[in-house]
Amino acid sequence: MKDFEIVVGLEVHAELNTDSKIYCDCKNIFGLEVNTQICPICMGMPGTLPTLNEKVVEYAIKMGHALNCKINSVFKQDRKNYFYPDLPKAYQISQAEVPVCENGYLDVLVNGVEKRIGVTRIHIEEDAGKLIHDESFAGSLVDLNRSGVPLIEIVSEPDMRSSAEAKAYLDTIKSILQYLDISDCKMQEGSIRCDVNVSVRERGSTEFGTRCEMKNVNSFSAAVRGIEYEAKRQIELIQSGGVVEQETRRWDDAKGMSFTMRTKEDAHDYRYFPEPDLLTVIVDEEKIKKLKDEIPELPNAKILRYIRDFGINQIDATLIVENMDKSKLFDDCTALNICTAKNISNWILADISKYMNETGKSILDTPLTAKRLCELIANVEKDIISNSAAKTVMEVIINENKEPEDIIKELGLAQNSDIGFLENLAKDVLDRNEKSVIDYKNGKTNAMGYLIGQCMKESKGKANPNIVKEIVMKLLAN
Repeated sequence: MKDFEIVVGLEVHAELNTDSKIYCDCKNIFGLEVNTQICPICMGMPGTLPTLNEKVVEYAIKMGHALNCKINSVFKQDRKNYFYPDLPKAYQISQAEVPVCENGYLDVLVNGVEKRIGVTRIHIEEDAGKLIHDESFAGSLVDLNRSGVPLIEIVSEPDMRSSAEAKAYLDTIKSILQYLDISDCKMQEGSIRCDVNVSVRERGSTEFGTRCEMKNVNSFSAAVRGIEYEAKRQIELIQSGGVVEQETRRWDDAKGMSFTMRTKEDAHDYRYFPEPDLLTVIVDEEKIKKLKDEIPELPNAKILRYIRDFGINQIDATLIVENMDKSKLFDDCTALNICTAKNISNWILADISKYMNETGKSILDTPLTAKRLCELIANVEKDIISNSAAKTVMEVIINENKEPEDIIKELGLAQNSDIGFLENLAKDVLDRNEKSVIDYKNGKTNAMGYLIGQCMKESKGKANPNIVKEIVMKLLAN
């Protein structure tokens, strides 16, 4: 049986978080009352003239730098003509031949292996409106609040060979957009969307197979499911003697299937022509360089640094980096060099993530500073307090804005590490639990856990458990 290879290319559409829309002064805010953020320009009224939002160009250039693109200092905009009820002008202002950015690449990590994915282009365009369907009325209504919201479209090369590579690419693109602070990437609000192009070919072949494009992919996990479904569908079709036809398909995530929307996509002619109402855009080279200098350390570089410098595994590094607040806390903590990076990572991914998930708040907005967290972890590392006591201390810091040392003293949380005291305590426990001692001697190893637990109970939880364990083991051995 022939062995097939998947070929995937992605088109990511990201709404930019500018204050106003791309060609008018209407507010760029999600969730407001329908048709309240509209004007004659974004409604496509005859005789209106668009004015390009400069911030949109700056954001696109920043993304281009982040994806190692060539930045075009001179570019134009074009009309993409098609009819749809949510497109009031019957054309979309976009870019055809000369985009803002082109010929870039993105390095992503997939199972610890670095993979380079080409980026064909990044262009700016306006979003369309939104159709509203409801059982309370017949037909569909149009909300134009989204009409004219600025977008960048990021088009990849067909360089991905698995759904895992596609997921890594999408996650990295999303993180970069957030690190640059140019898009909120809220998929539930449609701030970031993607179209997926899939084809298959015999492994070893250099010729691409016939591609199919999937629309209506509303999450990255849906993209993974869609890629795997479409590849399987095409392979089974070829193996049964059929031929894959180029078409656009609609992904139905609830059913886990895609359905044909239209075929022979190459015949679809948007009749692009230069936008006559907007002048050619010229961006000063100094401005392009300044925008590059404003870019922070990007998430893919951060992940590699965490793995290399701190020995954090890829999964943990990625989980920290995906949230900018967690990443900042990790960077601030490791810079202090008070406790180990691994323990900082563990606290951020466990207790701090739990707090953020339960409260919906950022840890950076609480009194738990990097210094306080490191001092707290250092107390655990030095066996001054137990891990469970440290959780109590963290809660008090967040709610009462106190120093770790003061809380430990006030609540009497310090562990007892006095060897003499703990030896006498352990001897007393073993003398009173002769049956458990005999059980241990007879091979019932869980008896040791019981004896250590009794020691901790006798000390009201203040005995150093590591020292207690050593003493109990020593006594049982003798």
